[in-house]
Amino acid sequence: MGRRLKFGTAVGLSAFSAALGMALCAQAIGADQDPFGWLEDIRGPRAMAWVEDQNARTARRLESDPRFEVYRREALAIFTARDRIPLPRFRAGGLDNLWQDQTNPHGLWRTTTLESYRSSEPAWTTLIDLDALSKAEGKSWFWKGATCLRPRETRCLVRLSNGGGDAVEVREFDAATRRFVAGGFDFTIGKQDVEWIDKDSLVVGRDWSGTGADLTASGYPLALKIVKRGQPRAQAREVFRATPTDVSARPRVLRDPEGKARAIIAERALTFFETEFDLLGDGAPVKLPFPKKARLEAFVDGQLVFTIQEDWRTFKAGALLAYDLDALKRDPAAARPSLIFAPDATQAIGAVEATRHRLLVHILENVKGAVDVYAHDAAGWTHARLPLPKNAALTIEAASLRSDGLFVTSEGFLDPTALWFADASAGAAVKVRQLPARFDASGDVAEQHFATSADGARIPYFLVRPKAMKRDGSTPVQMFGYGGFEVPETPAYRPEMGKLWLEKGGAYVVANIRGGGEFGPAWHEAALLGRRQRAFDDFAAVARDLIATHATSPRRLGIYGRSNGGVLVSVTMTQHPELFNAVVIESPLIDMLRYNHLSAGASWAGEYGDPDVPADRAFIARYSAYQNLEAGVKYPEPYITTNTEDDRVHPAHARKFAAKLESLGDTVLFYENTFGGHANDADPALNARRWARHYVYLAQKLMDRPAAK
Repeated sequence: MGRRLKFGTAVGLSAFSAALGMALCAQAIGADQDPFGWLEDIRGPRAMAWVEDQNARTARRLESDPRFEVYRREALAIFTARDRIPLPRFRAGGLDNLWQDQTNPHGLWRTTTLESYRSSEPAWTTLIDLDALSKAEGKSWFWKGATCLRPRETRCLVRLSNGGGDAVEVREFDAATRRFVAGGFDFTIGKQDVEWIDKDSLVVGRDWSGTGADLTASGYPLALKIVKRGQPRAQAREVFRATPTDVSARPRVLRDPEGKARAIIAERALTFFETEFDLLGDGAPVKLPFPKKARLEAFVDGQLVFTIQEDWRTFKAGALLAYDLDALKRDPAAARPSLIFAPDATQAIGAVEATRHRLLVHILENVKGAVDVYAHDAAGWTHARLPLPKNAALTIEAASLRSDGLFVTSEGFLDPTALWFADASAGAAVKVRQLPARFDASGDVAEQHFATSADGARIPYFLVRPKAMKRDGSTPVQMFGYGGFEVPETPAYRPEMGKLWLEKGGAYVVANIRGGGEFGPAWHEAALLGRRQRAFDDFAAVARDLIATHATSPRRLGIYGRSNGGVLVSVTMTQHPELFNAVVIESPLIDMLRYNHLSAGASWAGEYGDPDVPADRAFIARYSAYQNLEAGVKYPEPYITTNTEDDRVHPAHARKFAAKLESLGDTVLFYENTFGGHANDADPALNARRWARHYVYLAQKLMDRPAAK
């Protein structure tokens, strides 16, 4: 519970569901009428031949550049460095970590003690060698996490992805013997949620029939069942069922400090942002009195903690609240929520986690982080702030449910990531790890500025630049943005960018446009649905401010966006081609009039609207980049990249946009990795090649004189 995720990291779709969705969308809205609709056939011979041809042409252009091999080696050294911080996860009184390097590109799931971890040379014990497992089974297994049964946390449900996508196989694993359990719980690959109730019982959401009948239109489970050990799967008892038009149904099991299950809750996602919560038991589900726009965040001291993304009762959107679980069980209608924290106009809740006895709240204050610790007693909630670095981005990496320990990372644009161990009860924190500097930042500076958008709104942005930058428009600048799903863009230490871009004399910008979560639900709502043009206007306003202040010029300015950011940069490219000379579009949504029929797209109608509804289609059509490409317009030559194994955002978005541009006589660089999933970073060696191509393209377009054609 509690971690804020970009939509592309939260949900996925099995290969079967992707194929089914493609067939359904073709039937529903006539994909055959799109001249490039054949590119929606993910692994079709014609589509893959096109991909291979595009990859070859792009590789000739980018990988033949002398800088490519330099960049690749530099990036690989960063991604596989032995002195990286091994980010920990609490389990069984110790700490686990997933480690990847050149020898183990798939990774080692390994464990150590807290004492050993805090030493200079931790002694690790390997639990699963994913490279060896892949070789033995003829698969390409990548780690997607494990859920271990409390309190001992030695029996684990391990999630494995074949190729790096979101569809996973779930197997029971004994961490004490370091073996998969013979005859244990085992669920074949698919989009699924599996949670422990006790050692012999699970609550599971998946495609039970294998036909798609138990999946929503978005490709997620809609039926939850109780699965008993040794029981034939057909005898599993159904305890909850959503409807096919919902996004998903997911189980949550609430546990006391000793690990005993106190309640099972079904989260029925009506849309991406609207959810109903039901208490499950022996009888019919009991609906709980939460507002539709609420998120369950944590369970601590008998209190079910949640945030609200809309005004509700006497509480304002963005507030952190709690219900007493026993009161909810006795009489949901009579239960009364208590206020924990109400952010002001400059604040937003970034994440919420729990330790054994404390509630942890990560707060953004003017896009900078802090972590507050809350304690609960009969008098209510009290809090204190952990002594962590100010003016930095903070992330709660792990929280212990056995103790009140937690790990937090701090970082800045030019400040290498540090790992802190904190005691939430004592309110103390100590640095235990510091990432060595991966690039020379001595000549750079990070600043916060503001641009004025089309409607007068002040839009903050960060500019990371050489201290000696001349205000003559000559500095190469790449600009990042996201602007969706209430996800904030905060200061982050990006080693590959520092090494491959800043050290070469470039600068970069992070634009905190509306649609994100930098200032809470209101900042997100401002660019939701039919108001989405505001996000595009904000992004363009930042670009114009950079040009007006001579930080750069259109000749030297490029933009980058991935996933939802792909909507942003593809639209910005079509609406303001004159402002940019480079556009990197990665794993994007682009065809917004068909996105809801491609892979997991239907789940995002709450963000963008439903293009099958005429009123929504009208405002989406005004900006959808695929439909708004025009012949005769001089567009910047883009670099468009995606992944065949992306089971969240369909690769056809990128493919079709590239193909249409070419049909209009425009030049395009297109590259599609054949595995790695939506994140595109499952394998460090392939990830190094990915970033090397990115930065060769950006150097050619923004640094070389004249610009590459």
